[in-house]
Amino acid sequence: MPTFLERLQDPAPIFYDGAFGTELFTRCIELPNSTLANELYPEAVRDVHDSYIAAGSDIIGTNTTVASPLHLEMAHHDAGATAKLVTSAVQIARAAADASAGDVYVAGSIGPSPGAIEADAGSTDFGIPNQKVREAHERVAEKMAEAGVDLFCLETMFSVVEATIAVDVVRQFNLPIAVNCTYKYTKDRATGEIVYKTNWGHSVDSLLDSLSGSEYSGGVNLLDFVQVLGLNCGAEQERSEHSGMPYACHGITELRKAMAARGIDPPKSMMAYPNAGIPKLDKNRQTSYDQSAEDMAVGIPALLQAGAQIIGGCCGTGPDHIRAFRAAALGA
Repeated sequence: MPTFLERLQDPAPIFYDGAFGTELFTRCIELPNSTLANELYPEAVRDVHDSYIAAGSDIIGTNTTVASPLHLEMAHHDAGATAKLVTSAVQIARAAADASAGDVYVAGSIGPSPGAIEADAGSTDFGIPNQKVREAHERVAEKMAEAGVDLFCLETMFSVVEATIAVDVVRQFNLPIAVNCTYKYTKDRATGEIVYKTNWGHSVDSLLDSLSGSEYSGGVNLLDFVQVLGLNCGAEQERSEHSGMPYACHGITELRKAMAARGIDPPKSMMAYPNAGIPKLDKNRQTSYDQSAEDMAVGIPALLQAGAQIIGGCCGTGPDHIRAFRAAALGA
């Protein structure tokens, strides 16, 4: 099996998995923190991984997006359980990957802190102290590396500052790094240009500037340690033309242009795994999404044309979406 870095050299599309929480819900598992399923329902977690592998995922993400001590504290759970929960998550994913017939990589999923951080809020009155954020990411990443992930996948980052802090932390473990922020529609009133920005007003340009050298990178060009840049999820709640697959296509196009403008050569591989459109509440007060597997798959050729190499799904997507994405990309 080639290493993940070797696989990136092959221009063929690489397929990530889809939403994890959604799949736990379909198995009637609802918890204050989804990471707890790694200990309470390990068979279900394994089944989710197996389902995505069977659908054609080349990479599966560990069930650890909210595994940090900060998230566990918010769920009124022992923050010291992070190490055990992360180790269990990686072991379950690793077993599923190793049992597959093909080459499947395990990505250590690292999500954002549960709230604004000091660097963005301006103080610790409303923000989580930067040092606590750094320490939380380090505790998660250390256990992931020990347990045997193939890469780190930083995802749903609402703050490029936190993304920078996280990259500065995980680079010490000498594994490939993917950085995915979550953006939403914004429009320049003067020019009419549509630009995606995070909830903190951070654009793709802001991300590249922060990673290339800032006080939160220690002055180091962290882009040298990042192999994949992209976007996931999607904060748009009203504009269908900027949610789901259209959001992914536009965001990847902005990322490609921003890298080209900075002369980043060779360019980073690009990754996109959007929501299944806009979330809505059905008559039973359950969340549903308005883009089916078939609806989203129609946009796969455009996403590949925009430059995405790694493709998957976020909230509302499942194995059927990944199966449809793969079929659309490979012309099946």
